[in-house]
Amino acid sequence: MHTDDLKADRFQFGENWLKFLSVLDDSRISFVEESLKDILGLETLEDKAFLDVGSGSGLFSLAARRLGAKVHSFDYDSNSLACTVELKRRYFDNDPEWVIEESSVLDQECLNGLGKFDIVYAWGVLHHTGSMWKASENIIPLVSNGLFIAFYNDQGRASNIWLSIKRLYNWLPRALRWFVLTPTALRLWGQRMVRDLLSGRPLHTWRHYSELSLRGMSPWRDVVDRVGGLPLHWLFLIHSK
Repeated sequence: MHTDDLKADRFQFGENWLKFLSVLDDSRISFVEESLKDILGLETLEDKAFLDVGSGSGLFSLAARRLGAKVHSFDYDSNSLACTVELKRRYFDNDPEWVIEESSVLDQECLNGLGKFDIVYAWGVLHHTGSMWKASENIIPLVSNGLFIAFYNDQGRASNIWLSIKRLYNWLPRALRWFVLTPTALRLWGQRMVRDLLSGRPLHTWRHYSELSLRGMSPWRDVVDRVGGLPLHWLFLIHSK
């Protein structure tokens, strides 16, 4: 399991996801469902066992269940878990084919009891565990068919700047975090907002962001997630010409 020290230093992903649920609607769910079909290259998940590692909002677990999969979701963050439970309550209440539990991908003993899954989905999760390679090793035995995984790539100086921003954000008291969020949001969104304004479509990209984000997120919740996400490991890639 994670240590209490790691808990204290980490970004509260679940708090951000709980706020995201207030803007979640059927159009966002349908978009995520389509994106999951595209990622997996499948039109249906009937007769498939789907493991959602670090389920976060629970949105991809919901999409997998809507596509017919038997779903097992787990997350270490209690608020993230609450999001997943809430989505199940809304759309698949008392459904025995969707199991949700609080667990950690670093808890080998717990993982050993899960069995194997046709699809193990760990998208943008393992690099936030504090022990990325151990987490990666732990999920390999769970895969019977497909592993779908995404890490942050190490981009050198840009990655180091992002890490400094994340550390500062999590170090600051909550009342002062806007000192980091505001300039970062302007840096991420300023040019796009100006382009939309000049094209006569003010805030167009902002208002349609859920159609661009693979996770179906709202733009502001995505900014908070990008600014705050700790712990964080980068995947070092070797590029050849």
